[in-house]
Amino acid sequence: MSLSLSARIECVVQSEIRRMTLECARVGGINLAQGVCDTEVPALVRQAAQRAIDGGFNTYTRYDGLVDLRNAIAAKHERFTGLPVDPQREVVVSAGATGAFYCACMALLNPGDEVILFEPYYGYHVSTLKALQAVPVYVRTRPPDWSFTFQELARVSTARTRGIMVNTPSNPSGKVFTRAELEVIARFAAENDLFVFSDEIYEHFVYDGLKHISPATIPGMAERSITISGVSKTFSVTGWRIGYSICDAKWAEAIGYFNDLIYVCAPAPLQMGVARGLMDLTEDYYTGLLNDYTGKRDKICSALRKAGLTPHVPQGAYYVLADLSILRGTSSKERAMDLLRRTGVACVPGGAFYQDDAGESLGRFCFAKRDESLDEACSKIEQMNR
Repeated sequence: MSLSLSARIECVVQSEIRRMTLECARVGGINLAQGVCDTEVPALVRQAAQRAIDGGFNTYTRYDGLVDLRNAIAAKHERFTGLPVDPQREVVVSAGATGAFYCACMALLNPGDEVILFEPYYGYHVSTLKALQAVPVYVRTRPPDWSFTFQELARVSTARTRGIMVNTPSNPSGKVFTRAELEVIARFAAENDLFVFSDEIYEHFVYDGLKHISPATIPGMAERSITISGVSKTFSVTGWRIGYSICDAKWAEAIGYFNDLIYVCAPAPLQMGVARGLMDLTEDYYTGLLNDYTGKRDKICSALRKAGLTPHVPQGAYYVLADLSILRGTSSKERAMDLLRRTGVACVPGGAFYQDDAGESLGRFCFAKRDESLDEACSKIEQMNR
């Protein structure tokens, strides 16, 4: 028998997001592909992490996170959603929201279980499911509001369906699920006895007076909801890898055991920095964040319009899908590469967010950039056809 890679490698090939990041670096371009979020980290978060390092918080924490951080997460979640959380039994701190989702899937899904995702989807959700031998199935949402129906959910449901993935606000579409839509999902989940995995990492990026609604707050949803979030985006610390899940204690314990097995714990001093931010940053911080990102969104959408790359203006998150059909090529990858050659600006090919060819005319642009970088990118995009 010859040595070989495992069959799982087919599930974790390099994502188009990271591939375009490499292509961008190769030409010295401006990376609007990967959501690296290079904006400023709040000073008190940085300083608290540094004090924790200097003060000796450098060893293992409890498998589900430091008590200060779990308390801060519970208090913050109740403040913004109204839903009480037991920090001792219902919070698991993990290695980013990605790690939290992985551990939740390990604890709650068996090989062959099906999980419904909405298209366009976030590729890491799909890859995680496939790597664990769960089966993603898809419901296509439609612009401009990325809508869906109960009947579409029912059409893909089978006896093997075990869960449904909700990403609100959504990456890549920027969709913010309405209460009415979440009530449809709640009814569907109750009738089919499903888990609802809710990725809410962009919960503080919601525009135009809309409101983020956590699915767990819908009546009857608390027991079956696995709420996943983190601070990578809110505090601009994508490299710190501090995320968490919130759920009923009977699920949290098992999720925590897998977190211990895979990650042992999230970085201890960084947990302390995040805890201080969650406890001490006031409503003004989140309001300022929203105002700042509203301006960034409007700036990139304006530039795309001027270039003839019509944007689907996002309701939330910090990405915008735009129509690349005027660019050279027959696939989204070829069109994204044409844009990179002509402007030096990288986006993610829209094909990365669909199971078929529905995204081949689209590209995703990330606007979580410092103003000087975003301004330069917008200027290059606007001048594309001159």
